[in-house]
Amino acid sequence: MGMTSRILAATIVAASVAAATGAGAQALRIGLQSDVDTLDPVQSNNIAARSVFTALCDKLVDIDEKLGFQPQLAQSWSWSADRTTLTMKLRPGVVFHDGSPFDAAAVKANLERALNLPGSRRRSEISAIAEIVPVDATTAEIRLSAPSAPLLSQLADRAGMMLSPAAFASAATRPVCSGPFELVERVAQDRIVLKRFERYWDRARVALEQVVFRPMPDTTVRLLNLRSGAIDLAERVAASDAAAVAADAKLRLVEITGLGFTSIIVNVGNGEQAATPLGRDPRVRAALDLAIDRAALNRVVFEGRNEPGNQPVPPSSPYYQASVPLRGADVAAARTLLAQAGQTAPTIKLLTPNTTEFRAMAEVIQAMAGEAGFRLEIDSAELATAAQRMTRGEFQAFLIGWSGRVDPDGNIYAFNHCRGSNNDSKFCDSRVDAALDRARAELDEGARRAAYAEAAAIYLPALHRIYLVHENWRFALSGRVAGFRAIPDGVIRLQGLRLD
Repeated sequence: MGMTSRILAATIVAASVAAATGAGAQALRIGLQSDVDTLDPVQSNNIAARSVFTALCDKLVDIDEKLGFQPQLAQSWSWSADRTTLTMKLRPGVVFHDGSPFDAAAVKANLERALNLPGSRRRSEISAIAEIVPVDATTAEIRLSAPSAPLLSQLADRAGMMLSPAAFASAATRPVCSGPFELVERVAQDRIVLKRFERYWDRARVALEQVVFRPMPDTTVRLLNLRSGAIDLAERVAASDAAAVAADAKLRLVEITGLGFTSIIVNVGNGEQAATPLGRDPRVRAALDLAIDRAALNRVVFEGRNEPGNQPVPPSSPYYQASVPLRGADVAAARTLLAQAGQTAPTIKLLTPNTTEFRAMAEVIQAMAGEAGFRLEIDSAELATAAQRMTRGEFQAFLIGWSGRVDPDGNIYAFNHCRGSNNDSKFCDSRVDAALDRARAELDEGARRAAYAEAAAIYLPALHRIYLVHENWRFALSGRVAGFRAIPDGVIRLQGLRLD
């Protein structure tokens, strides 16, 4: 996009946001990296959607800056001695946006929906739940088939978001929750407009009257709109723009270490497009892995501001597998593997979101893979569209990120277990399943590490996911924005935010 087009885009955004919010209102305008895939937290697999959901839908628990669990819809919780029953004491007097009460029956309905709804992305996250028992209106017992070390961390994210059971049918387009804001309208690829929910249980902490989320895949356009005053807050600031934002007296840069990863998903069993040399032959995947210099990728695309990685958790994690260390590229070894596989110049179609940094990553990987003999073709699409293609198996390889979870299970289980709800490569090994199931049920950290090591010894060499980098979250704020808190999950919390 040229400069004239960017200025025009900023002007259009400014005009349409003003029309949507009205002059003089405490209306926060947020530039997102992409549009949301769906407004249903149970079916969503989209990073940008998590901030929208958090504005709409309170969770049972939340996390703070230090990754500690904090009460939200559940005021307190306790475990049985054998860790197979989680009792939650719910906040009284909470109502959904439709006026219906939030209670233990609603908890039961929501968790059962997450477990049973066709296409649920949350099912495998909370699969240990065997039964939800409403003891009384403000007490819910969550009974498990086995202890689950990561359960609270999952209930602090989309699996723990509560919707009005009366409005389940409209969740994908018009969710009815109990969060600080309620939906006014969504215009796909343009805007999501929310208004303050006046009956919110924590209303005193909500100063904003309206919030408008705007999808802006181009990082330059997001920053230009921020500088022009068309938006007030931009997420996912490009690493290349971070220094300029920090030096701008009218803006503020906030950066925090994230919990997730960016990887290439390789289709090894998800429909007809798995039938490629890359999908069928682990030697070809190993050659692609050897062709990529992660440190160079981080320097070129992210100016060294992120952390290179080759696993679902970073090297600083106690669950990182030191036996599989990060290393540089080895083009000669990659060429040797391709020759052994009888693939001197294999073609790979790499699907990628059309955002600035994903495209830059794809182009660097394209050049690196080319040195090893690959012909890598970049197929760029809007993020929600690309994610839908991934789910349908319409990809050979897909470059995409995961925002991460507090517990390592949230970065490992759903992607590597045969029944994992985010296992879009369709990798499946019963030995990995057994180890990951054991890691979930194990409360001793040493035993958990051993179980994760056993699983990693199988799924890492399979290379159905090629891990690349662990990203930091970078936000740029107008000088008007006060009360912003950066949380390592990268999700924007609106409680306490105001415009001065």
